[in-house]
Amino acid sequence: MFLNVQLPWNVIIPAENLDAKGLMLQRSIIIRLLDEFASKKATKELGYYFALTTLDSIGEGKVRQHTGDILFPVVFHGITFNLFRGEIIEGVVHKVLKHGVFLRCGPMEHIYLSSTKMPDYRYVPGENPVFLNEKLSKIGKDVVVRVIVLATMWLEVEREFRALVSLEGDFLGPVSSF
Repeated sequence: MFLNVQLPWNVIIPAENLDAKGLMLQRSIIIRLLDEFASKKATKELGYYFALTTLDSIGEGKVRQHTGDILFPVVFHGITFNLFRGEIIEGVVHKVLKHGVFLRCGPMEHIYLSSTKMPDYRYVPGENPVFLNEKLSKIGKDVVVRVIVLATMWLEVEREFRALVSLEGDFLGPVSSF
């Protein structure tokens, strides 16, 4: 789910942002790195970029020929979020459809639990549709559900993941809140 990774990155500082004081330069590099890190969103290999934790090193700057901007190679540690097949997660239902529900877990919004992967649950239509079983256990909007990840898929254009999950297994289903 959460990974602590070391990442190399190239930070470009416009020439007009340069200052003779080293502290201001380091500050500019960190601010630019945080902006770029936040806008990247996710990668197929590492998942969603969650947080930048430590800046390990700033390499020697290289002047870019045509623009005069300075490119600094940096190395930092960060936290990423990714789901793996077989992992047990808890997600919150945000959409109930006739054929299944969509869950949210961390930055992932498209986690699909199909009605065929909910043994003993049946769809109950209405103003607030739910899935219900014989023990009156209910899966509906805003319910926390423990599931197992069956598969994940990376969508390059949207730069996001989709996941397929199931309730088939021990101790899976709606999580009661005490």
